[in-house]
Amino acid sequence: MRVAISAFTLALAIGVAANGPDPLALDKAGERWVDATLKKMTLDQKVGQLLVPSFESTFLPSDGDGYEALAKLVHEAHVGGFHAFGGSELAPQVLLNPNYGTVTLGQGLAAASVLNRLQAISPIPLLNTADFEAGVGFRIAGATLFPRAMAFGAAGDERLAYEAGRITAIETRALGIHVNFAPVVDVNNNARNPVINTRSFGEDPARVGALASAYVRGLQANGVFAALKHFPGHGDTSVDSHLGLPIIRSSRERLDAVELPPFRAGIAAGARAIMTGHIEMPVLDPMKGIPTTLSAPIVSGMLRDEIGFRGLVYTDSMQMHGVTAQFTPGEAAVRAILAGNDVVLHSADNAAAFLALKTAVEQKVIAEARLVASVNRLLRAKALAGLHRTKAVSLDAIATQVGSRAHKAVAREVSQRAITLIKDAPIDGGAGAVPLKVPRSAALLYLSVLDYPGGWRIAAPSRTFIPALRERWPDVTAVELSDRTTASELELVRAMAPRFDAIVASVFVRAASSSGRMDLPPTLVRILQDLARAAARAKRPYVTVLFGNPYTATFLPDVPAVMLTYDFYDMAEESAVRALAGEAPITGRLPIALPGLFEAGHGLAR
Repeated sequence: MRVAISAFTLALAIGVAANGPDPLALDKAGERWVDATLKKMTLDQKVGQLLVPSFESTFLPSDGDGYEALAKLVHEAHVGGFHAFGGSELAPQVLLNPNYGTVTLGQGLAAASVLNRLQAISPIPLLNTADFEAGVGFRIAGATLFPRAMAFGAAGDERLAYEAGRITAIETRALGIHVNFAPVVDVNNNARNPVINTRSFGEDPARVGALASAYVRGLQANGVFAALKHFPGHGDTSVDSHLGLPIIRSSRERLDAVELPPFRAGIAAGARAIMTGHIEMPVLDPMKGIPTTLSAPIVSGMLRDEIGFRGLVYTDSMQMHGVTAQFTPGEAAVRAILAGNDVVLHSADNAAAFLALKTAVEQKVIAEARLVASVNRLLRAKALAGLHRTKAVSLDAIATQVGSRAHKAVAREVSQRAITLIKDAPIDGGAGAVPLKVPRSAALLYLSVLDYPGGWRIAAPSRTFIPALRERWPDVTAVELSDRTTASELELVRAMAPRFDAIVASVFVRAASSSGRMDLPPTLVRILQDLARAAARAKRPYVTVLFGNPYTATFLPDVPAVMLTYDFYDMAEESAVRALAGEAPITGRLPIALPGLFEAGHGLAR
C-alpha cells in the first residue's frame, strides 16, 4: 500500500482538539449507550462505521439484486450509514445526439422504505446522509425545492435561510435521513468557478457566514445535522473537482480573511459536521497533488487542532476525479482516515476500502486510538439523533410532512424576492422595459436560449415560462436556440424579429457538477446582442432573463434589460414571469460582483 506517514502526520491524525465547543454533547443516557455499544463492537464493526456507501431513491424489492447488495454492505462491511441520491436511468452512448439526460428525481417513500429495512438488519443504527442543498426536492420528487443558495444571498433575509433549514430538516427526518451536506459556505469569489457558482450564498464572507449560520440553526433545531462544505473553501477555483484537482494558491492571510470566516461562523452556530473538499492548497500543505481530503496538516492540523472543531468530518465523494486519478479506493480510504476524517463517503469500492482500513489498523498504520476516536464521534452522533431509541420512520407520516403547501410557499417567497433587475435602459427617453407594459394583444417573440440541449432530464427549460407568458400575452411565438442551432436558423430568427412588438429572451447557462462547462456559445451571444441593438433602434421592448449562472450577464453588455434568477426550473420561471408582468415587486440585490458591469449590492427596485 502506497502510504507513507511521518511521526508528525500520525500525531496530527490521532490528535483531537479539546479547545472548541462540543457539538456532539449528550445526556447521561446517551453517554451510557455510547460506552456500552463501543465496548461490544468488534474490529470489523468499528472499521465499517467509517464507511458510508450510496443508493438511489427508487423502489427496491427485498428480493432483488439492488437491495441484496445494500444488505451485504450492512452484514459484511458493517457500514455506518447510507447516502441517498435521487434516481437515474440509462441513456445510449451515441454520437451526434448528446441530448439524452440520465438524472431523475428519486421517490421519498422508496427511500424511506429502503432505509427502514436496512435499519432493521443493522445491529448498530445507521446515520444516513443526503445532499439536500436546495431542499429535499433537490433529489426527491414532490418534496420542497428551494432556490440555490445564491438566491438567498440576493434576497438577503436570514429569516428565510432559517426557514429553509427548518423545512428541509422536517422533510429530511421524515425520510429517515439525519445529516444534510449543507450549507455550502464556500465564498464564490471567482467568476470562472464551474462547480460552486450559484451553490454559494455570494462573495462577501460575512454575509455568507450569516446566512449559513441561520440555515444551520434552522436545520439543527429540527433534528438534522448540518455539514458545512467544502473545507477549507472551494470558491476561488476554476477547475471542477469532479473532473480534476483544483489548486488554490491563496496566501494564509487571504484564507483567514475570505475562505475561513464562514466556516468559523457555522461552527459557532453549532454545526455538527463538516465536509472536506478535494482541493490542493500549497500554503497549508506543500505536498504536491494531495487534496485537502487526504491532508493531515489541513484536516487534523487546521480543522481539529487550530480551529478546534470536535464534530464529525466527512470526506467529499471519494468517486471524484480529484482522488480517483491518483489513488485506489483502498489507498484513498486509509489516507482519508489518517488525515483526520471520520467518514469515507461514497467510495468507488466499499469492500476494498473496508479491507484496506482493517488491514491498516491490524498493521498499526492506523492507530487503534485513532479508529476509536472516530467511532466514538459517530456513535455520539447517532445517540444525539435519537437512533439509540428509534431507528425506523413512519411511511404513513411522509405524506403529511413532505412537500406541503406551507413549505412550498416559503420556497416561492425566496424565489420571488431573489429576482434582481441589474439593467433596464430607457426606451426612447422614457421608462425601461420592466415591467413589460405592452398590451395583452401584443405579439411577443420568446427565445429560450440554452447553453447546450443535453442533460435537461429533470425539467425542460421554459416549460413553465412559456405557458405563464401566454396567460398574460396570448400571442407568443416561442423558439429554442442552442449550440446546435444552425446558422440559417439563426438568420431566420433575425429576419422574423422585427415583426414582433416585444422580445423576451430566457437564457439558461449551467455551472453543473461534472460538466466542465459554464458559458453561452459565441453564436448565441452574437444573436442576442444583434437583436438588442435592433430593438433599441426600433424602440421596441427587449428583456433578457438569466437562469443559472449570473456571470453570463458579463458576456451581454449591449442587452438593455436584464433580470437574474440564480436558479432553474419551474419555480424560478414562474417568479420571473410575475416580475416581468409587474405582479410582484423586484427587490433583489447582487450577492456577487459582475466584473466590468456592477458591484455586489447593485439592483434596481420595481
